[in-house]
Amino acid sequence: MKEITIDPITRLEGHGKINIFLNDQGNVENAYLQIPELRGFERFCQGRRAEDMPQITSRICGVCPVAHHSASTKALDMAFNTEPPTAAKKLRELMYMGYIIYDHILHFYFLGGPDFVVGPDAPPAKRNILGVIEKAGLDIGKEVIKHRAYGQRITAILGGKATHPVCGLPGGVSKGLNGEEVADIESMVDSCIEFAKFSLQLFTDVVLKNAEYVELITRGPYQLDTYNMGLVDSNNKLNFYDGDIRVTDQGGKEYERFRVVDYTEHIKEHVESWSYMKFPYLSSIGWKGLVDGPDSGIYRVGPLGRLNASDGMTTPLAQKEYDRMFETLGGKPVGMTLSFHWARLIELLYAGERARELIKDDDITSGKIRNPVGEPGEGIGVVEAARGTLIHHYDVDDNGLIRKANLIVATTNNAGAITMSVRDAAKGLIKKGEVNDGLLNMVEMAFRAYDPCFACATHAMPGKMPLIANIYDKEENLLKSIKRN
Repeated sequence: MKEITIDPITRLEGHGKINIFLNDQGNVENAYLQIPELRGFERFCQGRRAEDMPQITSRICGVCPVAHHSASTKALDMAFNTEPPTAAKKLRELMYMGYIIYDHILHFYFLGGPDFVVGPDAPPAKRNILGVIEKAGLDIGKEVIKHRAYGQRITAILGGKATHPVCGLPGGVSKGLNGEEVADIESMVDSCIEFAKFSLQLFTDVVLKNAEYVELITRGPYQLDTYNMGLVDSNNKLNFYDGDIRVTDQGGKEYERFRVVDYTEHIKEHVESWSYMKFPYLSSIGWKGLVDGPDSGIYRVGPLGRLNASDGMTTPLAQKEYDRMFETLGGKPVGMTLSFHWARLIELLYAGERARELIKDDDITSGKIRNPVGEPGEGIGVVEAARGTLIHHYDVDDNGLIRKANLIVATTNNAGAITMSVRDAAKGLIKKGEVNDGLLNMVEMAFRAYDPCFACATHAMPGKMPLIANIYDKEENLLKSIKRN
């Protein structure tokens, strides 16, 4: 049996490799996405002051710090028995929209988009933002950079820092907005809405009008039939910041809906010896291995998962695009993995529209931005990170110190689906041992659609992660294998 290794995999946050095993006929027997890094944030957060957690966890990575900061702050609200004022919630959500704007722009134009704008078979040196600018034009490149900077500027105004915000406090936020800042944000938000509309038109022109790309999306080896999950409001409309967790099935019907505080009754985590990433699944169905279908507890989160799990958007332009996507792709739910890119741009438009609603709200300049805290206890905070549902769960002792912490991040929630997507893409693309750089990049496209953040995803509770240590001599002969279950 021949092994092909893609190491490192590219255009993602974190580290990973793909091992592809070919049988004697040169076809793919199996393929594994292996995450070799381990960052044990849950473990070294133990004993820390609870109020430090929004700053500590935002350092997990520099791509989604606002998501960790927000989920952590919400967990502290519950842990300290306090409810933020309405104005504080709106300020938090407005900052969050800035994060979604800059993060979705980052992925589409810098990480995922090059595969379509430049082409999956283009030379590796061209499959990046520079290749996109060369193909699309310098003026478009300037707009990309400008609007990503706008998202970070909005985050900086509200959060104190563009990358690692410091505003979140149990019971509220540390800073309000003045009239000048409101005007500044409003101008940037209006521009971001126009840029989102432009990006959706670009996707239409470059992808949807290209017959080969449409064939790849709709009939290529990038299909999964899983459950879908996301936060929704009381009307089952998508919400990034608050709501209940909703799961829909392979027919698009609601399978279950639960409060975030009840997540442990609905989500369990499985481990495999070959990866430091855990594999969540729906506990009502159970872990059935890396298979899809209604009898498997594996689900998907993130842009496509959220749109599948919701009944629509709360803003008019995004709702129109939501309807267009599902009508074009044959109705709900959509299981075409590469459609994550389209869903991401619809969310970019929604984030701009929602930010405009918030910045025009009279409450946004209120001075009442924090409520007092109560006695410490257990707290759970959930938001929709750019990559999907993010859960922070803390047990705080009587001294306000973290006794236990658990994080289930978006990429972890998608772990089973990402692994299956990579395997199925490899099986569908590699035949009779014929392999080239373009085909291997198309295998990588299977994970890249999820916009994974493996630095965020590799967390393990102490004593729970299996480990195999192999000892070799200088001739690379295996001398001893040590296994911890």
